[in-house]
Amino acid sequence: MEPSSHPAPRLAYLDASAGIAGDMLLAALVDAGADLDAVQRVLDALVPESVRFRRSAVDRAGQRATKVDVDVLVEDPPHRTWASIRTLLERSRGNVAVPERTIDLALRVFGLLADAEGTTHGVPADDVHFHEVGALDSLADVIGACEAWRQLGITEGVGSAIAVGSGRIRAAHGDIPVPAPAVVRLAIGWPTVAGELLPPRGHDHPHVPADDSSASDVDVPAHVAGGPHEHGGRRVPAGVAPGIGELATPTGVALMRGLAGTAGPQPMVSTDAVGVGAGTKDTPGRPNVVRVLVGRPGYGAGNGTAAVDAHDTPTAAVQLEANVDDLDPRLWPRIIDELLDHGALDAWHTPITMKRGRPAITVHALVREDSVEDLAAVIMDRTGTLGVRMHRVERIIRTREFAEVEVQGQRISVKIARDAHGAVVRREPEFRDVAAAARVLGISERAMLDLAKENATGLTEPQN
Repeated sequence: MEPSSHPAPRLAYLDASAGIAGDMLLAALVDAGADLDAVQRVLDALVPESVRFRRSAVDRAGQRATKVDVDVLVEDPPHRTWASIRTLLERSRGNVAVPERTIDLALRVFGLLADAEGTTHGVPADDVHFHEVGALDSLADVIGACEAWRQLGITEGVGSAIAVGSGRIRAAHGDIPVPAPAVVRLAIGWPTVAGELLPPRGHDHPHVPADDSSASDVDVPAHVAGGPHEHGGRRVPAGVAPGIGELATPTGVALMRGLAGTAGPQPMVSTDAVGVGAGTKDTPGRPNVVRVLVGRPGYGAGNGTAAVDAHDTPTAAVQLEANVDDLDPRLWPRIIDELLDHGALDAWHTPITMKRGRPAITVHALVREDSVEDLAAVIMDRTGTLGVRMHRVERIIRTREFAEVEVQGQRISVKIARDAHGAVVRREPEFRDVAAAARVLGISERAMLDLAKENATGLTEPQN
């Protein structure tokens, strides 16, 4: 796990060929190694004493999988608008218990949901009343999956075509087609398949019983603020007309779109973790699961470490640059953080002098070739520049991996560098963690850094 401001490249491939729901993806990420207790702490910081996660091992059509259930601890969960959810997340910035990247990812996912529901109902996104995804269990699914994604240090995501199902379901507002309207909106530009090619359930036109949804839960369409509320949450019984039934929920598809930026077949990846997340129903002949493969892009050592690249060998990258002379200087620290959060290998800025003596800043970002368009878009969007220069560079780098130390109850990530023989040549605590721990303990950052370095001594011995 890598809370570093310079994360090692890590790729996740999301397999939604059997459908996807929010809790299924969360369970897959937990199965791949995310810490569910740490996820719980983030939810407790946002909505205290409201939800509790439960993890269990289950079988789905002969496959072992992890199931994560969300117990709601309050009797009458509030119904939230997109505006209220956004405020809840934005007000948590600066809270050391809620990582910034988790907030950014959750805002992206909820924003996609709001846009889809607003378009479906013909209202502004801020007026959409998330009767179901604003309920505590689904709030937990979205924020939980985003936090698990962050914990695993994933910097890039690719997703499969999504099996959305077929037929019709009876929801709170009547009979609606599968996929539900919000799923259709969210899936624009993403490959989907109805799922009829999956094995039938014993007869030519399979019918799913009224309480059987192949996806983990049925997402009831969101309401416009002030509209009627016929049900108390998003989980309601739904009958299914002839067809496969609902395989993908709006929450699941929004998470796919918000976390995995690219759709396609599995790319080259050196897999070091596999997660299998289960839906509620166990359908014979069709494992009701989401799979996640996590590892290093391209070739790798295959030893499960969080190494960045082969030691002391040249690797290619692309350097992006832009000159900016009209940006409020107070915005630069956040822009650099955002470039790193979006997967830049490094990001920095330098002062320059432009024509007629105007002071300005050049922003630089070192990125992988497959991230050039995304990172260039971030630079242009955040700075307002109209163009970005690029040139390819070669790097010679040493292997880096990450470990954690605990100092007076505070967890601090330590970057460990090795030479070509595997010997440790440097152990450096991540300063963002050091600064956060110093604030919690009420000591100076220098004192906290000394404590972290002392605890990191001898953390990892040379590899054999």
